Amino acid sequence: MSRRAALIGAAALGLTGGQVWAQAPGRSLSNPAASSEARALYGWLWSIYGQKTLTGQQEQNFKSAGAGLELNHIRRVTGKAPALLGFDYMDPEDQAATNARALAWHKAGGIVTICWHWGAPDIGTGYDNSKKAFDVGQALIAGTPQNKAMMAQMAGVADLLTQLRDARVPVLWRPFHEFSGTWFWWGQHGPDAFKALWRLMFRYFTSERKLNNLIWVLGWAGQNVDAAYYPGRDCVDVAGADIYADDHGNLAPMFGQVKAIVGTTVPICLHENGPVPDPATLGPQADWLWFMTWHTRWLSDPAQNSPELLRDYYRSTRYLTRDELPAVRPWG
Repeated sequence: MSRRAALIGAAALGLTGGQVWAQAPGRSLSNPAASSEARALYGWLWSIYGQKTLTGQQEQNFKSAGAGLELNHIRRVTGKAPALLGFDYMDPEDQAATNARALAWHKAGGIVTICWHWGAPDIGTGYDNSKKAFDVGQALIAGTPQNKAMMAQMAGVADLLTQLRDARVPVLWRPFHEFSGTWFWWGQHGPDAFKALWRLMFRYFTSERKLNNLIWVLGWAGQNVDAAYYPGRDCVDVAGADIYADDHGNLAPMFGQVKAIVGTTVPICLHENGPVPDPATLGPQADWLWFMTWHTRWLSDPAQNSPELLRDYYRSTRYLTRDELPAVRPWG
C-alpha cells in the first residue's frame, strides 16, 4: 500500500499522520501469516481506536427470510448504513446464503464480522442446542466420539471461511462468544476447558486450514469478565464484552474490566449490545472500538432504541457509518 493511499484513507476520516494502516510494533495480528487484507484492516482499526467508534448491527439469524430487516430499519430511520454487519453460521441450511450476504456486504464497502451459535456437536444444530450439555473434556481428546463430531463441524465452518478467504474478505471472527457465562456449552466447563477449545480452534484454523483472513475477537459475558478465561495475546486480536443494559450509558465499568486484563495490547469492542451507547459519553473510560446492536427487538423496539436517538447517534462525529469508511480500502 502506498503512502498516498494511506493518507487518502486518513483524510477521509479526518485523521492525520503517516502510514496509519501499517501495523506498528506490538500491534500485529496474532497469526504471523495473516493476509495482507487482514493486516491492513487491523492496522486501520488500530489507527482509529480511541478516536472513532464503528457502528455495527447483527442481522437476524433465523434463515435468509429475515435478512435485511435490520439494515432496512437503520436506513429508513437514519439514512445511513452501519460500518460493520454481523453474521451467524448457526443454521446449516442458511450458511451458503450467509456467506453470499457477507461477500456482498464486503463488496458494498462494509466490514464483516461472524459468530457461530454452535449447537452441541453430538446433539444437533440451532440456538436451543447451543445451550445443551456437551462433554468438552471428552471432545478435547482426539478420537473420541465427541471429538470426531466437534472436529467435523469445525471443518465445515472452516470450509465456509475458506470461501471468504479466497474472495479476499477479512473477517472479524468471533467464536465461542459470551464464553464466561454458563448458558452456552462452551462456557459450562470453566476457564481451562474454554481456553483449550479456543486454542484448538485457533491452531486448526490458522496452522492447518490457513485461514489467514481472520481477525480473532474474544467476547466475554459482561456479568463475569474474569481474567482466568483469557487465552493470551498470541491468539487474540480484539477483546470485548457485552451486556444488555437498560439505558444508553457507555458501560465504562465493563470496559475497565476488560482493559484491566488486556491493557493496551489489543483494541476493546462492545461486541453485542441492546441500547446504543450515547456517543457523547464515550472517551478514555469507554473507548469502544465498535458497538454491535443485536437484532429484532433490540434494534427496533423504541424502548431499546428510539428512532430519534438512533438517528442522532448514527450522525454523531464519534460514530463511523459505512459511507464514512476509507474510500481507498487496502483490505479489499
